[in-house]
Amino acid sequence: MNKNNENIKKKVGIAACSNGLSESSKIYVENLLNLLRNICVEPELSDFLYKKDENGFQGTAEERAEALMSFYKDNNINAVFDISGGDIANEIIPYLDYDIIAKADKTFWGYSDLTTVINAIYNKTGKSSVLYQVRNLLINQEQNTDKINAFINTFIYQKSDLFKFPYDMVYGDGMEGIVVGGNIRCFLKLAGTEYFPDLNGKILLLESMSGDIYKTIAYFSQLKMLGAFDKVNGVLLGTFTELEQNTEKEFYLPILKKYTGNIPLAKTQFIGHGKDSYGVVIGENLLLSVV
Repeated sequence: MNKNNENIKKKVGIAACSNGLSESSKIYVENLLNLLRNICVEPELSDFLYKKDENGFQGTAEERAEALMSFYKDNNINAVFDISGGDIANEIIPYLDYDIIAKADKTFWGYSDLTTVINAIYNKTGKSSVLYQVRNLLINQEQNTDKINAFINTFIYQKSDLFKFPYDMVYGDGMEGIVVGGNIRCFLKLAGTEYFPDLNGKILLLESMSGDIYKTIAYFSQLKMLGAFDKVNGVLLGTFTELEQNTEKEFYLPILKKYTGNIPLAKTQFIGHGKDSYGVVIGENLLLSVV
C-alpha cells in the first residue's frame, strides 16, 4: 500500500451528493483521505460533506449540485468519489450541467443512492461511471490488501482488476450489453423521468441493501410493468443484503425469475453493499458467459 510511483499522481474530488455525513464520521473520512494520499491520490473535499443544520442537511440540492459541478469544471480533478448514501441524491439531478459533464475527462464513482446520479449521467451524456464505494477500502485494511491493490491497478494504472468479479449464470448461457441500473430502490426513482436510461439491449444490474422478499417483489413487479424485462438482454443480480440475511436464494431466485422470464439471469455476491464488493462500470459493455 506504499506509493507505487511518485510520477503518477491523481487528484480527486470527494463529494456527498446524497445524505450528509455525521460529525462522528470525520475520523473515518480522515482515515480514507490518508489512505488515498498514501497511494498517490490527492483528495479535495466538497464544502458540503457534513450535516450542517438541525434537520441533518449539509446543503440544498442546488448547493450540492454546484459543489459536484465545481469538480467537473476543474481540469486538475481526475475523478469524483462520492462517499455518501441514503435517499436524496436524485434531488440534485435537475441542477447538473450535462454539457459540461459530457466534455469533462473524468469519471464519477459512487454506489447505493448514487445510482440515480450515475444513470442520469449515462442517459444524458453517454458517459460511464463506476458503481463502487471507495470507503470499502478502509475495511480490514491488513486483510484487504488484494482489494486495495486492485483499486490501485484500476484507478492509477487503468487496468480492470477491480471489475473482475465472480458470478454464476442462473439461467441461460450468457449475456452481453451495456450495463445500467444499480441499487434497485434508487434506480426506480428515475422511472418516468427524462433521466431513466433506455433499457433496450442492456444488461440490467440490480442489487439492494434493504428490502425483504415483499419489497423486492414490489420492485421487480414495477420493473416488469415498465417493460424492463422485455427490453434488456439479461439481468445481473448483485447482493440483496436484507433479503439474503433472512431468505435462501433457492427460495427467492425462482420467485424473481417469474418476473424476469426467459431472459438470461446471472448472480454475483460481489456487487452491492457487501464489504467484499467489487466495482462495475455503468455505461460500458459487459460480457458474461458460462465458464
